[in-house]
Amino acid sequence: MLLEGRNAIIYGAAGGIGSAVARGFAREGARVHLTGRTLKKLDALADEIRAAGGKAETAEFDALDETAIDEHAAAVASSAGSVDISMNVITHNDVQGTPLVEMSLADLESPVRTAVRTNFLTARAAARHMIGQGSGVILMFGGDGDPLPGYHLGGLQVAFSAMEALRRGLACELGQHGIRVLTLRTGGIPETIPADAGLEDAIRDMTESTMLKRTASLDDVARVAAFAASDHARSMTATALNISCGTMVD
Repeated sequence: MLLEGRNAIIYGAAGGIGSAVARGFAREGARVHLTGRTLKKLDALADEIRAAGGKAETAEFDALDETAIDEHAAAVASSAGSVDISMNVITHNDVQGTPLVEMSLADLESPVRTAVRTNFLTARAAARHMIGQGSGVILMFGGDGDPLPGYHLGGLQVAFSAMEALRRGLACELGQHGIRVLTLRTGGIPETIPADAGLEDAIRDMTESTMLKRTASLDDVARVAAFAASDHARSMTATALNISCGTMVD
């Protein structure tokens, strides 16, 4: 198994992406530490993972709470012996559908402030323990890309670009300690969009814009995340793993 004996903290674990990654990490042998704001959902996921033979722990807190993040990471390091993987997939409170020239400053700023704050705090908390270990992997999700004509994404792409700048800085500073920092970059995952959201046209366009004429699935994300966190990717840092099925060209 790719992640046997590793401890992985997943922020936003109860969501579609977080739960898929948690299952994938556990399937590959990691003990997953599931965090989020709704303990009932986290416990249900943990029970599912344990029933399948995996190892899972839960903790309820907000991934924007600096003290809670630091205390939880310290608790994991103390009780489990290490913090090997940290992945943040919380939502960024973005407002879409409004042209930038009609958008309020607060709505533009919201995803940028959320994305930068949460990724900085969770990465910092993990890195402080990883430095002593001489190893670790920090994963971000949702790398930047070109604007999509016809869609109003507000501050979402601005937030993604800020995250990429943060990822580059962290990778540069932490590489000497054996810590890798990577981004998983998709062109959108239809499975995460509610069926009643009225976005059928957007989903169709999302698929048609790919070179492979299909989009990444949640299982694809989980498998790539497990690879990225494993020693099979030990030479990879300071970059994004493009799993957009050709929507974005590098």
